[in-house]
Amino acid sequence: MGVCGYLTVSWKCLVVLTFRLLFLLPAGLPVRSQGDSQSDNKVMENITVRQGETVFLTCPQGDVVTHTAWLNRSSILYAGEDKWSVDPRVSLVTFSQEEFTIKIDDVDTSDEGQYVCAVQTSSRPRTTSVHVLVLVPPQIINLSKDLVVNEGADVTLMCQAGGKPDPSLSWKLISPSGDLGSEEEVLEIPSITRQKAGTYICTAINDIGTDIQTVEITVNYAPSVSEGRDVGVTLGQKGVLECEADAMPEASFEWYRDDKRILNGFDGIEIEDLGHLSKLMFFNVSESDYGNFTCIAINTLGSSNTTFLLYEVIEPTSSTLLQGPRTVQDGNNGALGIHTHTYNCVVFVLFLLFLLRV
Repeated sequence: MGVCGYLTVSWKCLVVLTFRLLFLLPAGLPVRSQGDSQSDNKVMENITVRQGETVFLTCPQGDVVTHTAWLNRSSILYAGEDKWSVDPRVSLVTFSQEEFTIKIDDVDTSDEGQYVCAVQTSSRPRTTSVHVLVLVPPQIINLSKDLVVNEGADVTLMCQAGGKPDPSLSWKLISPSGDLGSEEEVLEIPSITRQKAGTYICTAINDIGTDIQTVEITVNYAPSVSEGRDVGVTLGQKGVLECEADAMPEASFEWYRDDKRILNGFDGIEIEDLGHLSKLMFFNVSESDYGNFTCIAINTLGSSNTTFLLYEVIEPTSSTLLQGPRTVQDGNNGALGIHTHTYNCVVFVLFLLFLLRV
């Protein structure tokens, strides 16, 4: 059996044989900026198109043209008005004595290459070829995942991207803002600190577009508590001790009076934890509440503590204006007023001076 059947040769088969034997050019034919005046074969300027756009392929005709076709890589796309390509993106735009134009929608990199318009005239064949270049915007294809590391660890971030032309890559710490960055696909962070935690952005850019993706780095570290501030409270009033801790992951808090842990609701004392802050609250301070307290912040990496003093503040009254506030406590004899003692000494000295004068 022959290429076109048994004995009957169809017109389409003749077209195939004619164009394949006479007009097809080898793949990879060099592209020239203009046609050779000594030849009927013309090479047009390159056509550059972005991925996803539509490309139009046009070649001139003439009154003496008998057959014409558009081909790509030895495959016939259109022979006259007859579509040979099975690709639905390929369609006929114009077929007349003046021009023969087809189009390819949603162009992809697989469409890049040489296209040939082969024309048969009454005298001799001629070809017009054009090279289609497809530009592709950047696309990040390999990116490090979000990381959770302990402070002091070495961190490596990777970002790889495709595109045409090849995109350039860069890293930058954007949250919190900082000068940490790289103009390479790899970012090395030796002995990472908590200050270098945050959002890192990878940017891939070429002549036709930009792609941006982010990586979040969380740095874990042991708690660090702020120095405790002593608090003075009047008997019967409300008192609050506040313990603040910086930690990742977030710390849990424990409160102690001497070596005894204080539980929430114990002896009318309440504990309120607000993330990085813990409050020890006394709603009706009594004599037994005054003293030293310890706050301990704990997470999986360690702990830290600080101490507080809850002390008594005496509100001034008419009876204490002369003797002053109580500042020393005596468990057996009650309060001793330092100012009262000073007053008595002054009175005694004045009495002695009076006696000497007499």
